[in-house]
Amino acid sequence: MKDLSTTYMGLNLKNPVIVGSSGLTRSLDNLKIIEAKGAGAVVLKSLFEEQIKLEIRKVFSYEDMQSAYTEADDYIRNYSRTQTIEEYLDLIKSAKSNLSIPVIASINCVSANEWPAFAKEIENAGADALELNVFVLPSDVNKTGEEHEKLYFEIIETVKKQTSLPISLKVSYHFSGLAEILKKLSWTGIQGLVLFNRFYNPDIDIDKFVVKPGNLYSTSEEISTSLRWIAIMAGRVQADLCASTGVHDGAGVVKQLLAGANAVQVCSTLYKNGFDQLSLIVQGLKYWMEKNNFEKIADFQGKLSFKNTDNPAVFQRVQFMKHFAGIE
Repeated sequence: MKDLSTTYMGLNLKNPVIVGSSGLTRSLDNLKIIEAKGAGAVVLKSLFEEQIKLEIRKVFSYEDMQSAYTEADDYIRNYSRTQTIEEYLDLIKSAKSNLSIPVIASINCVSANEWPAFAKEIENAGADALELNVFVLPSDVNKTGEEHEKLYFEIIETVKKQTSLPISLKVSYHFSGLAEILKKLSWTGIQGLVLFNRFYNPDIDIDKFVVKPGNLYSTSEEISTSLRWIAIMAGRVQADLCASTGVHDGAGVVKQLLAGANAVQVCSTLYKNGFDQLSLIVQGLKYWMEKNNFEKIADFQGKLSFKNTDNPAVFQRVQFMKHFAGIE
């Protein structure tokens, strides 16, 4: 019997396949199915900073806020926050009462203001860990790279003061010095780095002259970016690595584990193929291990990472010279 168990952020997982934060993980019914289909852990649908602001607007219009008494304003704001938070905390409690796999809460954040206090409530609700999805595109031409990067450290520092939960940081690859920043982020005491989050992708309708969503779901071809950076950073940061984006089948999971990932998040493939895909992914990993005579994940994890491969240059090469020039 092959042992698919592993650890991620100090959590014991029956296998390294984690269902990532999405609309699929926002209801208890779905969470039960996700566990039944074989997931090793689940990341709950993110709680957004914007959600709280939206709830305030729904209850109290901008015009009303301008003429409101300070006491009334404070009451409405606090009530709106509580309603949003309570729903999320109830989901955590229900998940922990009904599931045996680790339940990871998630906060999608763009600042270090106000919301970190919620982390303690998430811990009290029973979450096993907390994933911070810092969804900031460094598009402000008036900010330096250092100013953009500072936000990540501020968020981590502020949240760590509020909770003792294991913390993972889900980031994008939009950094000028990605390897260095990932290394420095791992020194903050977080337990995991998730590579990478996936931004909304814009497209343009040339007939209606409007901007529209493009590529809502990832494709299996998108695995190359996270695969490259998982391989480059494996064994070189002081945090576990979780691969995200582009993993659609068992082969994708195997690739990320060979590159050095501790765990792998899946999402788009479940939207496309349904929850049964989870079982196929886990079975695919097991079948590959049997085929190659590996007894446990540790037997091959990181076998082809930058540190361990015989040809580390393959992860740093950025030109297509060999492919297009026909060079052997």
